Amino acid sequence: MDLPPDTALPAHRGRPLQTEFNDGRDYPRLGSFSFRRGTLTDNQEHTWEENWPHLGRVLDENPVTASDQVIDLDSWFGRTGHPTIVEIGSGTGTSTAAMAPLETDHNIIAVEIYRPGLAKLLGAVVRGGITNVRMVKGDGVEVLQRMFAPDTLDGVRIFFPDPWPKARHHKRRIIQSGTLHLIASRLKPGGILHVATDHADYAEWIDELVTVEDDLEYLGWPEDRDTTVPVLTDRQIITKFEGKGLDKDHVIREYLWRRR
Repeated sequence: MDLPPDTALPAHRGRPLQTEFNDGRDYPRLGSFSFRRGTLTDNQEHTWEENWPHLGRVLDENPVTASDQVIDLDSWFGRTGHPTIVEIGSGTGTSTAAMAPLETDHNIIAVEIYRPGLAKLLGAVVRGGITNVRMVKGDGVEVLQRMFAPDTLDGVRIFFPDPWPKARHHKRRIIQSGTLHLIASRLKPGGILHVATDHADYAEWIDELVTVEDDLEYLGWPEDRDTTVPVLTDRQIITKFEGKGLDKDHVIREYLWRRR
């Protein structure tokens, strides 16, 4: 059954909504697997209950009520005129919390599906007194589609996404023609998409898609990033998955696009 682009399919227990875009592009699809579950410590639960209401949001998976979730960025961060970067798949947030103090003039929104990972990031934000980080619990594609208005983001980061190495799982990879189109629509003109991977096969996959989206100018990985890219790209912090890749002598590939 064909549905309008912004109509949600019914929610399935244990996994987030998957919007039916019907625009002829490829979007990541979720299979019939269960998400990892994890419990929080008593201290994490306390921190969550006390701080999540003002630092976090949860994607509404109810197709009846999920239509009006667009975030008022200035209101949420309590300031105006600051560039906003969305990080898709923040994991436990170690690198997010470490990088945020290096870019205090930016609003950072970490998007992650797993509550235990967000709880660790929330704890680091609270303990470190970090004021420029907010969090969203939900599937990254759905969050971009439902919670951010077009032309509002200055940057999107996807660092070391799940490579889904088996061929039959490639359709679950987040880097797809449809995702690139969606990201382009949420970026402001001149906004930057930054992707990093240490998985050789995934890099080959991305190589095939670097020019698939007309609204994104592929920059490669230019040396003069200070003048060509108005978003912090010199990642001084090694992420958990990047560290594992470096331990295995993997080559880190980085990709930059700019919204035309």
